[in-house]
Amino acid sequence: MFHSSSRQQLLLVDDEEDALLELAELLKGEGFCCFSATSVTLALQQLTEHPDIALVITDLRMPEASGIALIQRLRTHTARQHLPVIVVSGHANMDDVSDLLRLQVLDLFHKPIYHARLINTLNYLFPAPALQAVKS
Repeated sequence: MFHSSSRQQLLLVDDEEDALLELAELLKGEGFCCFSATSVTLALQQLTEHPDIALVITDLRMPEASGIALIQRLRTHTARQHLPVIVVSGHANMDDVSDLLRLQVLDLFHKPIYHARLINTLNYLFPAPALQAVKS
C-alpha cells in the first residue's frame, strides 16, 4: 500500500521563480506536495505527468500566455474541466475578474499573497487528515 505524508498535490504556476519557491516552501510546510511550472506550456505538461493534482494556483500575468489561457485550456479538457483553480495577481482589472468568474475560478488573491488567508482556504478545501493510532 502506498503511504504518503502529503495531503494533496498542488500545481503552482508563476513566471517568477522566487515567488514559486516561496509559495512551494510555505505549502510544503503545511503538508502539501507541490509541483511548479514557470509557463502555461510547462503547467500543462505537469498536469499530464501528475494526474492526481487536486488544485492549481496560477499567476494571472505571464509572458508566454496568461493564467486565463491556462484556465480556458483546463475548462475545455474533459478530465480537468472541474479542477479547482486559485489565481494570484498584482494587476487584475475588472475584465480579468469577469473572465475569472465566468471560468469558475475558486478565488483571486492579490500579490503579495496574504499567506494566512491562502492556508485557511486550502485547509477548508483539503482538511488535514485526522491522526489515527497505529496498530502494531
